Amino acid sequence: MARKFLYFVALLIVMVIAALLALRIWSAELTRFAFVPRGAFEVQQPLRAGVYDDPEMWVSRPGTAADPAQYRPEGTPAAPRGRAFVFFIHPTSYLARDHWNGPIADKDSRYRTALFVRGMASAFNGEAAVFVPYYRQAAFGSFLVNQPETLQARALAYGDVRAAFRAFVAAVPADAPIVLAGHSQGALHLLHLLHDDVKGTPLAERIAAAYLIGWPVSPTRDLPATGMPACTAPAQAGCAMSWMSFADPPDARLMLGTFRAEPGLDGKPKGNAQDAGPVLCTNPLNGGSASSAPGSANLGTMVPARDLKSGKLTKLGIPARCDAQTGLLMIGEPPDLGPYVLPGNNYHVYDVPLFWANVRADVARRSAAWLAQRPARP
Repeated sequence: MARKFLYFVALLIVMVIAALLALRIWSAELTRFAFVPRGAFEVQQPLRAGVYDDPEMWVSRPGTAADPAQYRPEGTPAAPRGRAFVFFIHPTSYLARDHWNGPIADKDSRYRTALFVRGMASAFNGEAAVFVPYYRQAAFGSFLVNQPETLQARALAYGDVRAAFRAFVAAVPADAPIVLAGHSQGALHLLHLLHDDVKGTPLAERIAAAYLIGWPVSPTRDLPATGMPACTAPAQAGCAMSWMSFADPPDARLMLGTFRAEPGLDGKPKGNAQDAGPVLCTNPLNGGSASSAPGSANLGTMVPARDLKSGKLTKLGIPARCDAQTGLLMIGEPPDLGPYVLPGNNYHVYDVPLFWANVRADVARRSAAWLAQRPARP
């Protein structure tokens, strides 16, 4: 009987090892199989004109009941409100593969959207107001393949975001500074907004800062096309911050492979891994002034509860270093923030919570710098 039990234990160990080996070798293939939509792309009409005048089309905006963007984790110090208005584009929350674009009314994605906004957009609520629109986001699986449906899904989502942005601009005071932020898919759409609706327009003078978080940005093919420089000082206004957080040892092949296969915002190819160079990385612990910062510079990490519905601001001493070869933001040994770390030690979901207090301070400094420079502006 004891021998049979030992054989059973040995078999379980072999099965676990085999499963882990298969996940390591075929993780990309298994991820695509689980999430890439199977059906045809569904052509949909643009949203009707004026639809974003409806408060129901916003996850967050002034007057929203139980606004997730206004959440403040335990331990958040009191501070005076800033004067900037924030437009935040939420990351992908539609994980199903039934459609290439998530329906705005989908209950599951709305639930996850609120969680993401609570954990990320809340870092920006020290300013005057945070606006976060619902939109027909491209499905998570659409970012795992390079197919015609991928571009179609993104274009549909971007059309919604662009309409929401124009409604936001029309709604906020004409002389107020604006902070733009997006995470993951939201950062991709923000890149295009900067290129299409901001660069070379009077609106560009109103941008206190842009936060392109959790999406790979090419310093040569993407950033110049936005009209914004990378931030190189903590009190610099009118610049862009960008980072993607990974712990040791990192594996970003799936994300960077898809990124390099696509042309840049300027329409030109990025090249292969050798030619493309590192992605843009601005260290959130020091406002981009240096590539590396010790854990002592981390003002506070928002450690979320297991259900992500709440969090506590805690000084965990998590450092940050922009890797010179890849541009990934390395945070050292994997910290325990919860069960949602992606394969390859990818802390994608925690890109903002890792540096929550620093992001909050960064936004305040750049908004104040914009206001200080305002008399010199035309």
